[in-house]
Amino acid sequence: MEIDSSLLSSELSQKQEEELYQQLLMQTMGKMQGSGASDSKTIRPQPGLCAKTFTLPDQEKVFLNICNSPQVPLPPPLSQEALVELLESDDPSGYRVPMSLGEPHTELDNNKQACTVYDVVVNDEFFQKCQNDELFQQFLLAVSLEGLENKYNVKLSRDWKILKNRKVLGSIMEQNIRTKSKPIIQELDSKQTSSAPASLKSPDLCLQVEPATGDPHYLIAEVHLPGVTSARSLVLDLGEDRLVLSARPSLFHLDCFFPHLINQESSVAQYNSSTQILTVTMPVMA
Repeated sequence: MEIDSSLLSSELSQKQEEELYQQLLMQTMGKMQGSGASDSKTIRPQPGLCAKTFTLPDQEKVFLNICNSPQVPLPPPLSQEALVELLESDDPSGYRVPMSLGEPHTELDNNKQACTVYDVVVNDEFFQKCQNDELFQQFLLAVSLEGLENKYNVKLSRDWKILKNRKVLGSIMEQNIRTKSKPIIQELDSKQTSSAPASLKSPDLCLQVEPATGDPHYLIAEVHLPGVTSARSLVLDLGEDRLVLSARPSLFHLDCFFPHLINQESSVAQYNSSTQILTVTMPVMA
């Protein structure tokens, strides 16, 4: 990431800050009115492999139908050597696998017992790569379990078993996938940020999108920095999906990832010394 000191402007008055938000709102409204295309489409996933695991701590049986479709985006190229380095790094979440996580549905296992099944859909080329490489296959199952845990607030065992001679359990459900990233409004806690040096605090961060519904056009990060009296004490770095902020001397440190890719060059940041809030407005890449 390149450092752009021009991102930090001098303190804004409340009136200037309000005018900025009004301008962004008007721009967003214009884009919404001019766009009539649907932001989702229905796909028919193809069967791939079926894995069995258990919920924790109650040990209830769960099956994953790992499916594939050319409609799901292909993740960035990654060699086996790069994957090994990634898994050994401090931040393996830096590589993201696009996937569609279906709603849980109930099926019958071989013993005619009811069980929970999740359909996970990835790009067909990436799935074939995982089929031909055991390390990539293990990686795919790990990120699938992590995605399901985050989306459905469940805890799943990593002691899985891939079923032989079975590509799917039950029926694969059609899925609606978004043609653009799903907009969200979320609070980021310490679990979603990289670990800071022990002597530094992680400030409160609120990440929002504009507009609140439909396709996101802007990410707006508001960082509360109590005790910071001037923007001159802030160092802000923006990557395509990452924000790193330091408040000198040794007050705060923040390192977080975004749910969308942003346009770094068009992003702006303002610090309001009255509210002690840094606002970073970032256009979302189409």
